Amino acid sequence: MAHDAGWGGGAYGGAPYGGGPYGGGPYGGPPGWGGWVPPPKPGVIPLAPLGLGDVLGGAFSTMGRYWKQLFGMAAALYGGAALLMAAAVAIAYSAVSDRLERVVSLDYGEEASSADLVPLVTAGGVLVLLGIVTMAIVSGLVYAAVPTVLQEAVLGRPITFAAVWRKAWARVFPVIGALILTALVAIVPVLLLTTALITAMVSAITMASGGGSAIAISVGVIGALITGPLAVWLWTKVCLAPAVVVFEGQGPVAALRRSAQLVRGDWWRIFGITLLAGLMAAVAGYVVQIPFSVLGVFPAMIGSASLEDDPSPTAVVVAMSGYLIATVLGGLVSQIISATFPQLVTGLLYVDRRIRTEDLVPVLAEAAGVPAQGPHPPPPYGGVAPQW
Repeated sequence: MAHDAGWGGGAYGGAPYGGGPYGGGPYGGPPGWGGWVPPPKPGVIPLAPLGLGDVLGGAFSTMGRYWKQLFGMAAALYGGAALLMAAAVAIAYSAVSDRLERVVSLDYGEEASSADLVPLVTAGGVLVLLGIVTMAIVSGLVYAAVPTVLQEAVLGRPITFAAVWRKAWARVFPVIGALILTALVAIVPVLLLTTALITAMVSAITMASGGGSAIAISVGVIGALITGPLAVWLWTKVCLAPAVVVFEGQGPVAALRRSAQLVRGDWWRIFGITLLAGLMAAVAGYVVQIPFSVLGVFPAMIGSASLEDDPSPTAVVVAMSGYLIATVLGGLVSQIISATFPQLVTGLLYVDRRIRTEDLVPVLAEAAGVPAQGPHPPPPYGGVAPQW
């Protein structure tokens, strides 16, 4: 069973702060000014247990030093996905545009024929399926690329775009499996709350006030409140799974078990830091979207002014194309931020937990080519040294 190395006792000696992990003085260093020597820092973090500042600083440093690999990969993937979906929508629209215009132009009380509805529903279903598959592959590649870059950033080593792509593609499907299993943790409260919201919207639109709607809304809200805390607890336990897949080459199920093992004893800290990282990314993404939305308003105003009294769907799309493009670009930049920064923080938390519980510092120091200062305990798990 892993033991918590931390800063004091056992793992680094018996004196305060480890009795000399970074030297031989009474305060962990050689005699001199303060008697303390900072831990080696070959990359974006010091090779020691990480505090909140170390984790956030390491994430920002990684984005600054490896921005081409991180943002280039994310931009290429999400941008390619957006272009693919745009081409698919254009092809689908050209195939069913006549039927769509007939359905839109129906008078009140008229029903659309099945000959028009079936192709529209089929095209919509194909687009939804294509979007799900595309986003699953793209998200898997991004979630595999971020830990791949971070693995080298911790050691201070360079990595090329091609190397990131090769390593990410090699782990993409296990990462997708880990993401799906992680998402299933929160599916029950999400479904309950979604059902309650849809029922409330339908009741408001139809002006229905039956007892069945009230019961459905109450059951959905109460069920979400009951199952929500359990989902949050489970999600925090398995949030390190994508990093485990990339760093250790584990499969999806084994990665979830490994994540739960690493989180044990530090749940509140990991929950707080991941929540903070998610909020920071959400705020940054929202701020980034504002100028794109503002810029998109002007072509939308110009285009809408040229519309006729009864415009066709094609004319509406053309008139709003400027606003749609600006919105997509803003969403693309926001998605890059929200997919990169929180995963960097999660990956650094994974490294921190292994430093604290498995004495990973000597292994990192050896891989980085820096001296592992101070005494270290025997490796855990029956004398098997941890791997990086």
